[in-house]
Amino acid sequence: MPPAPPSVIQLHAADNVAVAAKTLARGEDFSGGSRTIKAAAEVRFGHKIALTSIAADEPVHKYGQVIGYATRVISPGEHVHSHNLHLGELHLDYASASEPPAPPAPITGRTFDGYLRADGRAGTRNYIAVISTVNCSASVAKYVAHAFDPRRLADFPNIDGVIPFTHQSGCGMQFGGDAHTTLNRVMAGIARHPNIGGYLLIGLGCETGAMGYLVQQERLVQLDSSADQPTGAPLILSMQDQGGTAKTIEAGVARLVEMLPRVNDVRRQPIAASEIVLATECGGSDAYSGVTANPAVGAAADRIVAAGGISLLAETPEIFGAEHLLTRRAINVAVADKLIERIEWWKRYVGMFGAQLDNNPSPGNKEGGLTTIAEKSLGAVAKAGGTALVDVLQYAEAPTARGLMVMDTPGYDPASVTGMVAGGANVVVFTTGRGSCFGCKPTPSIKIATNTPMYERMVDDMDINAGEVLHGVSVDAMGAKIFEEILAVASGKPTKSEALGIGEEEFVPWLVGPTL
Repeated sequence: MPPAPPSVIQLHAADNVAVAAKTLARGEDFSGGSRTIKAAAEVRFGHKIALTSIAADEPVHKYGQVIGYATRVISPGEHVHSHNLHLGELHLDYASASEPPAPPAPITGRTFDGYLRADGRAGTRNYIAVISTVNCSASVAKYVAHAFDPRRLADFPNIDGVIPFTHQSGCGMQFGGDAHTTLNRVMAGIARHPNIGGYLLIGLGCETGAMGYLVQQERLVQLDSSADQPTGAPLILSMQDQGGTAKTIEAGVARLVEMLPRVNDVRRQPIAASEIVLATECGGSDAYSGVTANPAVGAAADRIVAAGGISLLAETPEIFGAEHLLTRRAINVAVADKLIERIEWWKRYVGMFGAQLDNNPSPGNKEGGLTTIAEKSLGAVAKAGGTALVDVLQYAEAPTARGLMVMDTPGYDPASVTGMVAGGANVVVFTTGRGSCFGCKPTPSIKIATNTPMYERMVDDMDINAGEVLHGVSVDAMGAKIFEEILAVASGKPTKSEALGIGEEEFVPWLVGPTL
């Protein structure tokens, strides 16, 4: 018989709290290092319990790091949470570029079956995109895309579907300003995404986000799957030029009918794993996100980097409090400074609205045992694995290097993933402890549960159960499993969210600035 799992887990020898591996009843004994401690009250699965006496204003340590400060004296066995712990003022030693790790041992010979595009990038899916350049044309874009249901696409088996990409902006913004530039970068990123075999732009005609400016500034061309080079100007429809809603829908459907044979004329072929651009995201996090799923994703991300690919860590507000772990791993001071500048920008930005970055943990996060943003961030950055940080990207910016990078995005999952996908991510891994039912088109999203009870309760939405780490599976073994799943999904294996048809409504570009 294997030994019974411990009642609590101490994550680092320097920690003065442990995480409950099961719900502890009031008065229940548990092992706290070298002694037995009684739970002073019920402590639920995933929540923190004190291992030692902690004085008022004394730091509370988890993961060997400070997650906040006690607001009063905390006795051994007490539940540690929002009632006796707050963030306080963190004192982080950035030590920029002081500990860049050596490159990992190369992984060679691994491939996936994907779509090699004319510009040399690798797709994991083959969709057609109908991109609304302004909210005024969103309904028309949806009508055009939804005209192509599975029956209409039955003769085109190599096309995964036709997706409308709609949003709430495109006008009421400064022409050429930050919001306009960012939105153009997002839409262009979708248009040229390797998972998009062809696209159609639909606008109203008088909006600030002019289609001609988008095409010119982003140098958009139409990719031809059957050609050696990108060919042709992008397809554009203006509702005002076409003569209104009905005529634009008719014209859009006709253009896509002409496009179908060309987009279908592509076959999967073996492509090196170095062409994986991995987006990592955590949503609906709980206390076990940083113990099971996120470290396992980090182990998988290290394998992607070792194979020559790209791994993206995002959600800058959920890096705050743990950024010093990344600045130390930066390949140079300039890269570290880019991350620090983004953290400082976010502090100023949220302050404009009377908010704080510690407002980030949601009620669901706290219900799952997370208390402060530092605690949440220390678990979130585990998705970055252990390789060197090579760059910090703008929102929706396409990488120009290989390896681990941070993309500056909000913590809000749809907006964060939209940025990484627009930047070229062709696979998403999404960890969740509370149970996030997220999907993303055109990029498949692999959902990883942090704990077994939630996985079993929401098995129709979860692809992998990282809760097995709590029952003896090593983090590295789970990372190897996730790596293999990434390659399988990149080769066409459907994810749970794809089987459920989720992914259209999750396109949410992040735009900063006033609505004029």
